[in-house]
Amino acid sequence: MAEKTLVALEKYLKTGSHIGTRFKTGDMRRYIFKSRKDGLKVLDVETIDSRLKAVANFLSNFELPRIVVVSRKVYGHTPAQKFAEAIGAKAITGRFMPGTFTNPSARLFVECDVLIATDSEYDGQAIKESVRKRIPVVAMSSTNNSISNIDIIIPINNKGRKSLALAYWLLARELLKLKGIIKKDEEFSITPEEFEYQLKEGEEEKTEERQRFRRFDNRRRPDRDRRR
Repeated sequence: MAEKTLVALEKYLKTGSHIGTRFKTGDMRRYIFKSRKDGLKVLDVETIDSRLKAVANFLSNFELPRIVVVSRKVYGHTPAQKFAEAIGAKAITGRFMPGTFTNPSARLFVECDVLIATDSEYDGQAIKESVRKRIPVVAMSSTNNSISNIDIIIPINNKGRKSLALAYWLLARELLKLKGIIKKDEEFSITPEEFEYQLKEGEEEKTEERQRFRRFDNRRRPDRDRRR
């Protein structure tokens, strides 16, 4: 008998959770199910589901207030914040200030036992400080991401509003169940849509190409996270 999935697999498909980029790293090759005719890489939805389960189980070993979720990417702001609110964790969105994990005298110093990163490239500063402090790192990774210094990855579309919302919603729900705060899925009254970043009036949906161009355009900004 097949193991029950967290949601119907069609839900991952409808939210585009399986859609990667046209690029792949050697690290992510094993998670790619196929390549489409337009060049986009496709991730395996069953692997996405099993990794979300595994990560929820891993995170359940930590005190919820000591979990920190970070997202420099705009589309990850709402999911990260809603996740933190739902379980009582800490969310850091926008620029991650150097010293947040490593400098106790810093104004924004945070004590962290485990980090969840929305994107290993954008959230590189938080990951670098976690490695220095020996804080375990969980990261959502698309096909173009390097997974160096990541302890557990969730291979998923980390660029889409709906896929990020679904992933963080599922992690929150499963964590609350594992911690005994709720007993059934139905007791989690928040919807995935509430975890979703809402486009502002006149704001266009970001595509893979636009995001890659923006990263190239901002390459020399001094406040940009850099991975070494």
